[in-house]
Amino acid sequence: MHETDPTDRLILNELQLDGRVSHAELASRIGLSTSACHRRVRRLEAEGVIDGYVMILDTEAIGRDLNVFVEVSLVSQSEESLRRFEEEVRDCPEVMSCHLVAGDADYLLHLAVQDHRDFERIHNQHLSRLAGVARLRSNFAIRTVYQTTRHLL
Repeated sequence: MHETDPTDRLILNELQLDGRVSHAELASRIGLSTSACHRRVRRLEAEGVIDGYVMILDTEAIGRDLNVFVEVSLVSQSEESLRRFEEEVRDCPEVMSCHLVAGDADYLLHLAVQDHRDFERIHNQHLSRLAGVARLRSNFAIRTVYQTTRHLL
């Protein structure tokens, strides 16, 4: 784990709010010179604290505003079974995240789909064909109450 000082945390919090902010504006917001701010950002990137920059799309605007959460149980929990499943699930573009979980299921998937017909297609063509799947249990989100990509620092 990387040790961050208060200035690093200010930088990271600001970048989480707006990853496209210029170094000059970021420096102004946190009270550093532009060059000092730029050096810190580059160091945080080099050390892997900043893993990358992304754009967050409006799922309604792109027609993928139905969120489905799928619990996946595998036939076997051997290392080979887990590895094969994890390799294959990456090839399903509608899967937004895949989590190995403790509990009744082995994995929890989050999918962003167009509608129930689109989910049926994905279920039939992808999910049910993933290596080692014994059971799929799906839950459809009625609406998203709260969502963030921001980590508290």
